[in-house]
Amino acid sequence: MIEVSGLSKHFGRLAAVAQLSFHVAAGEAVALWGANGAGKTTVLRCLLGLIPFTGDVTIANHNVAKRGKAARRMVGFVPQDLTFHDDLTVAETLTFYGRLKKVSADFDFTTLLAQLQLQPHIDKRVGDLSGGLKQRLALALALLADPPILLLDEPSASLDIRARDDFLHLLNGLKTAGKTFVFSSHRLDEVTALADRVLLLEAGKLVVDAPPSELEQRLGLPSTLHLYMPKPTAITALETLTAQGLAVHLNGRGVRVQVAAGEKGRVLRLLHNSGIEIDDFVVE
Repeated sequence: MIEVSGLSKHFGRLAAVAQLSFHVAAGEAVALWGANGAGKTTVLRCLLGLIPFTGDVTIANHNVAKRGKAARRMVGFVPQDLTFHDDLTVAETLTFYGRLKKVSADFDFTTLLAQLQLQPHIDKRVGDLSGGLKQRLALALALLADPPILLLDEPSASLDIRARDDFLHLLNGLKTAGKTFVFSSHRLDEVTALADRVLLLEAGKLVVDAPPSELEQRLGLPSTLHLYMPKPTAITALETLTAQGLAVHLNGRGVRVQVAAGEKGRVLRLLHNSGIEIDDFVVE
């Protein structure tokens, strides 16, 4: 679906992307992962043909530099910074962008609205929507012409934990339905939840290309476990894990544990064997 060969982009003397090559198969989800400034957003802008670059980028057999409009018809894009006309309703926004994308005037939005759980909000002003609903609306706009490929720039960066989980669930549903994804993220939990492959970028260069299951071990990445439990239980957990040499801190809803690569299971086993029950946990 996507072929990238020798992609480079300079801003003055700064090499934002340097000789990057990768491919994305149909139905595959590939994450561009790295710290701020790693080149993730620049890569997405090059894929969209929004900025000039050197190298070759092909989307669904369309060369982006030579046939940019044809390539972009195959793509739906969800930017990190959402910009809407806040005075328009959800229905008016869909109609407006539908016209821009030359969607048929009699297009029925019902299925799309139901899929993204936006139907109850159809008559609300966009300015009155929560961050999670605005993100769903942005996804709906990206899906208007039913493109086979979705590009997303930090799709959950502005969302709280509940809204992020809901949005990732929607994306996984689209992936199951056969959509191809390229998305940028700096969150390991988001990458693990959605990606089939992870491209780790540092200073615009590809450092690792691997499935998420191999990433932690290959990089020796530490993790943080947020374990949720009542306060009396949290104090017992703190004492138990500290005695095992783990870095543990109390937080508002339980404890936060720093663990080395491959050690998350050990923490959970220690608590289980000590009879300490947890209500929930999140990995960062």
